[in-house]
Amino acid sequence: MDDIFIWQRDLWQKLTKRTELPGHALLLSGKKGIGKYHFARCLAKSLLCAAPTADRKDRRACGQCHSCGWFEQGSHPNFYAVLPEALAVEAAEAGQKDDQIEKNAETGPKKSASQQIGIDQIRKLNDFVYLSGHQEGHKIVLIYPAEAMNPAAANALLKKLEEPPEHVVFLLVAHQAQHLLPTIRSRCQTIAMPIPDVATSVAWLTQHNVPDPEANLAGASFSPLSALLFNEAQQAGYYAQFIQLISTTKRLDPVAIAAAMPQADLALTVTWLQQWCYDLISYRSTGKIRYFLNHLIAIKAVSARMDLHACLVYSRTLNSRRQLAHHPLNARLFLEELFIEYTAMIERK
Repeated sequence: MDDIFIWQRDLWQKLTKRTELPGHALLLSGKKGIGKYHFARCLAKSLLCAAPTADRKDRRACGQCHSCGWFEQGSHPNFYAVLPEALAVEAAEAGQKDDQIEKNAETGPKKSASQQIGIDQIRKLNDFVYLSGHQEGHKIVLIYPAEAMNPAAANALLKKLEEPPEHVVFLLVAHQAQHLLPTIRSRCQTIAMPIPDVATSVAWLTQHNVPDPEANLAGASFSPLSALLFNEAQQAGYYAQFIQLISTTKRLDPVAIAAAMPQADLALTVTWLQQWCYDLISYRSTGKIRYFLNHLIAIKAVSARMDLHACLVYSRTLNSRRQLAHHPLNARLFLEELFIEYTAMIERK
């Protein structure tokens, strides 16, 4: 828990060597799968620790005091985490880790549970925020992902940020900070979370025994935590099936392809299609690919069949489809429409 990812260490030292945080509300912003949630929890644990390490350049939680014990057990009285119901369910499961929680926020876990943060969840903060704490020092509110707040919840939080109680620190973690209210962003100190370069990510994945780390990293949109979990049996199986079906030299069957894709994870399928089209266009234009590194032959074959202009148009269409992926009226029809349009684009030439 306390190991700071290597690409975050400079930022960690910059924040923790200060005697005071740069504000009462921090907005940790950056792409998905780079460890923002883990960083926020490490920072919260360090601030709450009763005996943090004395190293001024790298202040860490001691991991031994009663405060650290409470935090690890999820029962610290001065720490309050606000997550969508879907992520809270995942977090409560035995063995759930920070990297899994962050990845789940990307892929949309447990469709039956709410993926929004509602106003009732923010209202429940009142007693925690405004009543005296269990012990002296900070009280910390972690909201993840912050853009999951619905409008009513966001406005309720804004009132607390406008008149922040003493010693209360808000840690907002966002994949897409631009979707937050401007008034919320203006009341937070925004911290751009570092994105590791490819070499750093590959080295880290190699240390964690991820096979073919370069290909897995590319397939996970160059997010190392997502790549670490990419080899889960179910997701890896869907990925291989997606490539096999979409790159066939035979006539495409969009209905069959749609039936083979996971209906509970539509956004992931849209992401794969976006990456696939990017590589088709890139290969046709430059002879290079970015995402499907182990499938150059398939990319080359499909790229030769497609209509380039139609692929560009379809790629733009996928941007709007991604926004609808989280709230489709019918998941199966949504997928069928995606692949019918893809098939038309491929066979147009």
